[in-house]
Amino acid sequence: MNCKKILESLNPLAPCKKWGISPWQCPQFLFLLMGMIIVGVILATYFIATYQIGDPKIVTLIVLVVALILIILDFIITRSFERLTEASRMKTEFISVVSHQLRSPLSNLRYSLEMFLSGRLGKIQGKQLEYFKILEENTQRMGDLVNDLLIVSRLETGKLPLEKKEVSLGNLTKKAILKFKTLARASNVKVEIRAAKNLPKVLADSLWLEQAVENLLDNAIRYIKNKGTVKIKIRRTPKKIYFEIQDTGVGIPKEEQKFIFQKFFRSKNALQYQTDGSGLGLYITKKILELMGGEIWFDSREGKGTSFYFTLPIKEK
Repeated sequence: MNCKKILESLNPLAPCKKWGISPWQCPQFLFLLMGMIIVGVILATYFIATYQIGDPKIVTLIVLVVALILIILDFIITRSFERLTEASRMKTEFISVVSHQLRSPLSNLRYSLEMFLSGRLGKIQGKQLEYFKILEENTQRMGDLVNDLLIVSRLETGKLPLEKKEVSLGNLTKKAILKFKTLARASNVKVEIRAAKNLPKVLADSLWLEQAVENLLDNAIRYIKNKGTVKIKIRRTPKKIYFEIQDTGVGIPKEEQKFIFQKFFRSKNALQYQTDGSGLGLYITKKILELMGGEIWFDSREGKGTSFYFTLPIKEK
């Protein structure tokens, strides 16, 4: 057991897994990599200096100076990454703790609101009912934000539970469309779906895949102004299922498109037309699809609309 712990402590990738970051962001791995580079540079400097100069003392001095400079640079770079990694870890933990702490009072608040609105605690009418409805909507909005923050926290720490099984993407999408039927009608948006027949199933977690599809559908409906259409296409490619959702909404400004999958990012026209939202939906969607072996991309023209595409691997028989 002690030997196992010693071996784990010597593994430069162990802290990377613990912090839920890639090796290229992990200080221990970078320190080891830089050490190997330093050794290589020192050897190269030695052979070049020996060939060009010949005097052993001068060669030794050159090698020592180069080694000292590289070691100092290595230390500075590694320490900087350590501070960044620690700051990132603390930020993720803070989000997780705060989100968990907010869930209980929010649940209690929702329950109390439901009791008041049901009339079991007395009749509510007129202005009272109007204000209770406003409070209910804002509580729902806050609850959605807390849930998104918890998902982000789990994604960043590698603790998002995935239970992969065979899923029909077509049926799952039709279920999501039914769920957003009221919102689509209220927004004067027509949702159309064209799914190829006899589509093979994908290997995915149905709960999280549904979350990804709903995020895309929710955005497509909400960013259409006045009247419009959302078109969904699902078909098979040789080894994957291809999903496309196209809207006639406000589009994304070209200069902002590179930021679209970043956390908390919302384009300027999105803020202008739709004030609600946390800017986490597309980040969560991308991460979920990647965990399932999928890819996601988009194209958009401001004022014309946006199309998002993703693929998922087909369940092999």
